[in-house]
Amino acid sequence: MRGTDLNTIERPYDGCGKCLLGVRRLSRVKLATSSPERQRENVLTAAAAVGAHIIGWADDWEVSGATDPVTRPSLGPWLRDERGPYDGLVAAAVDRLGRNVVDCLNTGYKMRDEKKVLVTYGHDGAWNLDDPADENRFTMEAWGAQMELRAIQRRNRDATVKTRAAGRPKGKPSYGFQYVRKVMGGRIEQVELHPHASEVLRNVARRILADPESVTCSSEAARLNRAGELSPADHLAAMYGKPAGGRPWSPQSLKNILLSEATLGYLMHRNKPVLGRGDGHPVRLCEGLWDRATHEALRSAILSRKAPWVRRSNREYLLTTVALCGQCHTRLYTQTSKDAPPRYTCTARNKGWLQAQHCRPAPLINAHLLDAYVEEWFLRELGDGVIYETVYDPGNGIAERVAETRASRERLRADRDAGLYDAPDDAAWFRDRYAVLGRELAALEAEPRRAPGMVRRPTGETVADRWFRAPDVQARKEILIDFGVRVTLFPASAPVRWVPGFIHGPEQDPAALI
Repeated sequence: MRGTDLNTIERPYDGCGKCLLGVRRLSRVKLATSSPERQRENVLTAAAAVGAHIIGWADDWEVSGATDPVTRPSLGPWLRDERGPYDGLVAAAVDRLGRNVVDCLNTGYKMRDEKKVLVTYGHDGAWNLDDPADENRFTMEAWGAQMELRAIQRRNRDATVKTRAAGRPKGKPSYGFQYVRKVMGGRIEQVELHPHASEVLRNVARRILADPESVTCSSEAARLNRAGELSPADHLAAMYGKPAGGRPWSPQSLKNILLSEATLGYLMHRNKPVLGRGDGHPVRLCEGLWDRATHEALRSAILSRKAPWVRRSNREYLLTTVALCGQCHTRLYTQTSKDAPPRYTCTARNKGWLQAQHCRPAPLINAHLLDAYVEEWFLRELGDGVIYETVYDPGNGIAERVAETRASRERLRADRDAGLYDAPDDAAWFRDRYAVLGRELAALEAEPRRAPGMVRRPTGETVADRWFRAPDVQARKEILIDFGVRVTLFPASAPVRWVPGFIHGPEQDPAALI
């Protein structure tokens, strides 16, 4: 195959019986790595050696070898027969198929049972798992890959224990934080707040604490998606120079971030703060996004909310959920068609709602007309007003320190109940540390405190400023809802014609436009 041009063996499926799928995998993709190119060359060489060609690539980058091939993002759909016909697999090595003996054998036997070809670089010809010699060699290579994986996992566990004992982080930084290294790829020197991501989370927390009934993790996730904020996974990829995958914010992900004690700047292990061996307090890596009192208030606001689920539209309409029908008092919906612009109308009678049985004729108006009337009236009446924001004031800090000390004592007690301090030396340390925390708590509770709570303060921003700075229609709708604006629409035949000072243009009666 010395004279074969490897670039000519990539072509579409033609049913020749040797249309193979190229398989590549890498656990960690770094800028300096050349593994993808080496794997590609090895796959093409192995395919050419058996007279086959490549019809496509199943590239699983940033995928651990411990992942079952059937569940891998790129290879899995092919193995589940979801991507069309192929005659077999070709990989750079057996460990590219998987690093588990069972996974490798399952993939190999699947190819054998389905009469498909299995080729890896370094093995002469295709694998024949019906031949004892080939089967034993394939099993030994899979076993070697598994032993290497176990060694990697053991080294990672040992490194994690060592760095945690030294009070240093290991792994990915929590959203809102970033690692600082003196040299690229070197050890983590310190942890600090990410200037942008930390403000994103703080703004979410402020909004939820100011209005926990209306602002939820779901509404905030939708707002962040509309604003184009990178999700935690994409933000992490961008921080390390990798392309963002376009993954959206999810309500559960945002909720988990807000409820985690990692936001307090703690070193975490298995979603729990790591306690310092010397004083029993959580190991702090850097300043937190907020203090303990704010964390507890935010946790209470998120977990205690029992409001019913309400469908809210994220489409580009300003007055959905704001405009009501003047006859049956139900909310207006939008109506669209090919030959007319979007309209606000009442559809309650058509849906058979009892309270709307006499809603005839239903009010109807072009959406852009009513939007313009509402905007003109709102800015004229309220545009010059100064906006006050409701924010959470944690008080003078005594409540935070009391909550912190209590949390440390509870964690220490839970660890003792779990049997972590049964040894004589550990038991003595536990009693001393528990007594010290008790004295600290008694001293803190004796000090005067200013209770935390919600306070109002001016932002220096007018209503018009916020309106024109709003990034989208949904943000402007939120402003209308915050100010309690409700629009009531009547048909032209209704006895209520017009309310002076209400929504109207300079010279027109909007009832004539209905």
